[in-house]
Amino acid sequence: MENSARKMKALVLEQFEAPYVLKEIAIPTVGDDQVLVQIKASGINPLDLKIKSGNAGHAKAILPAILGIDMAGIIVKVGQNVEDFKVGDEVYGMTGGIGGVQGSLAQYASVDPDLLALKPKNLTMREAASLPLAFISAWEGLVDRARVSEKHSVLIHGGAGGVGNIAVQLAKSFGAKVFATVSESQKTFLNNLGATAIDYEKESVSDYVDLHTNGDGFDIIFDTIGGTTLDASFQAVKIYSGHVVSILGWGVHSLAPLSFRGSSYSGIFTLLPLLSGKGRKRHGEMLKEATRLAENGLLKPILDSQIYILETIEEAYKAIESRIARKKVVIEI
Repeated sequence: MENSARKMKALVLEQFEAPYVLKEIAIPTVGDDQVLVQIKASGINPLDLKIKSGNAGHAKAILPAILGIDMAGIIVKVGQNVEDFKVGDEVYGMTGGIGGVQGSLAQYASVDPDLLALKPKNLTMREAASLPLAFISAWEGLVDRARVSEKHSVLIHGGAGGVGNIAVQLAKSFGAKVFATVSESQKTFLNNLGATAIDYEKESVSDYVDLHTNGDGFDIIFDTIGGTTLDASFQAVKIYSGHVVSILGWGVHSLAPLSFRGSSYSGIFTLLPLLSGKGRKRHGEMLKEATRLAENGLLKPILDSQIYILETIEEAYKAIESRIARKKVVIEI
């Protein structure tokens, strides 16, 4: 029987700020340049909650929609023009959930293979599904833009967060000396990742710049928080050669402190290839690097231990909103 004649379970968002509706719908058809993936796990990011509420202005969903940005699964059908993947390949990627592209909260999805990479052999489907958005954001900022190396001191703002802890691991894999701002309760967690933890509630910008850089500033600052934290980054970056990168530079900021230090700024918009269709192959290339690092023991996803499925997704969202879940939440499909 053709795939289009069969059905799959999917969570459909029919109204913003309303619960998902679990439905049986047709399995999507596969274009000549696509692959059909049987989804095994869907990673949840804070962005998913904003999209569901209709408050993600830069990542609007077109209703009714199947959300879910990150996924891992098995290829079950390959379009006739696809050469890099085959049936049976275990893959992962940041593949949809915005702009009218079907997301991963379903049993199957037709996917642009440029967005995919082979899953690390030593990671579970749940672990792999937790990585794409976080890793791509970190790699684009630290590697593609800031050219991180063993010569650099790197400050990660929000180092215990979903993107932050991946950024810490990535910078460490390049041999950089890594620092991260966290709350007191997260210090041990960051130290165990190999970073020097900075308690942002107790230490001022000038305090930690003086203590850790002799007042010179950090070579690279990777901001995952935005707002006043991004403003603080402009004051903490190294004069002349420093580089500030932010994944949340959506506000209005004065560039004067950065300009007076003669340093650089890069803004990261990880969703652009999904929304524009441009640069998608680069996402797959970045995830190949994630696979290499994971298989070499240099990248380890940190997951919440609670198991959630499609039927309990609202519980998963509540756990994230209430901060009961402090680690990455993944839905098993």
